[in-house]
Amino acid sequence: MTLERLGFDHWFAARTRDMDGRSPARVCAVDRGSYRVWNESGEVEAELCGKLSYLTDRAEDLPCVGDWVSAQYYDNGRAAFIHEVLPRRTFLRRRAAGESGAEQMIAANVDTAFIIQACHFDFNPNRLERYLVMAADGRVQPVVLLTKTDLLGPGELERMRALVAAVTTARVMEVSSVTGAGYDELRTALEPGKTHCLLGSSGVGKTTIVNRLLGLDAFATRAVSGTGEGTHTTTRRRLILLESGAMLIDTPGMRELGVLGGGGNVDAGFGELAVLAAACRFADCTHQREPGCAVRAAMERGELPAERFANYTKLKKESDHAAMSALDRRRKDKAFGRLVRSVQKRPKG
Repeated sequence: MTLERLGFDHWFAARTRDMDGRSPARVCAVDRGSYRVWNESGEVEAELCGKLSYLTDRAEDLPCVGDWVSAQYYDNGRAAFIHEVLPRRTFLRRRAAGESGAEQMIAANVDTAFIIQACHFDFNPNRLERYLVMAADGRVQPVVLLTKTDLLGPGELERMRALVAAVTTARVMEVSSVTGAGYDELRTALEPGKTHCLLGSSGVGKTTIVNRLLGLDAFATRAVSGTGEGTHTTTRRRLILLESGAMLIDTPGMRELGVLGGGGNVDAGFGELAVLAAACRFADCTHQREPGCAVRAAMERGELPAERFANYTKLKKESDHAAMSALDRRRKDKAFGRLVRSVQKRPKG
């Protein structure tokens, strides 16, 4: 095993500072604050050092699956302390579930995100758009992966392809874990030395895909329901090394997929809208009532579905609101961090 085999290339090497006797390692699993990392010798348990654990203001700055970190080993190399998260080249993140609006890192240093949509029950264009925005936000190449194609009747697959084409120009692939159709193409798309991430709702077949690619039942799955809907099985994010040399991140299903701000990541996820907006008469056109609006003109001609524009507007507002909330939250976190450090510096007694 080498670091290069795990994805450590010249980009990361150029951004790695003097580690003071520590060495790079890659986070391969995160589960409720416990970590496992890969190095040249294999996989070891790891924990955060005190400074990283207590003086990190934001949860998103803590290690996530796919991160490269600075590690210090002990117990004859069987365990490690994580001292620092190295710069991230790419990432996948969302707004955390609930009202806090905090940022949650899903995975880091991902080359390709396979956005999985189950044909029979799960397919939802609005959700697909959110995943595409997530990928664009983190500079990750998206691929749409349609699963459970064996459940479709005659002509239904063509309709599904048309629905995807109305949302994105990203590459689309199709697989069936029952018949095995599409898996040769999928294996070819998983490049050695690259990191790929499976994204999708619970029950779309992510763990089944992992098991089939590994050629064994390495991870538990559950039978689908009578409607073809799967059930939630993955409970933690993990980085898996395939025999081909490709790396695959499996993630738990996400019920909520809130976007983060500002709005530039939303624009990147709606490429055709950005092209149309560039032709508007006014650079700051809101596409509502301004004269010379190319976006409204495209809708009137039937070239841009009104539902797609409505979802774009909704995500844009959500992203802008998240950006303002994040700014307020960072201010509060920094103030709290300063308070903690000032207390630690006070003389005892």
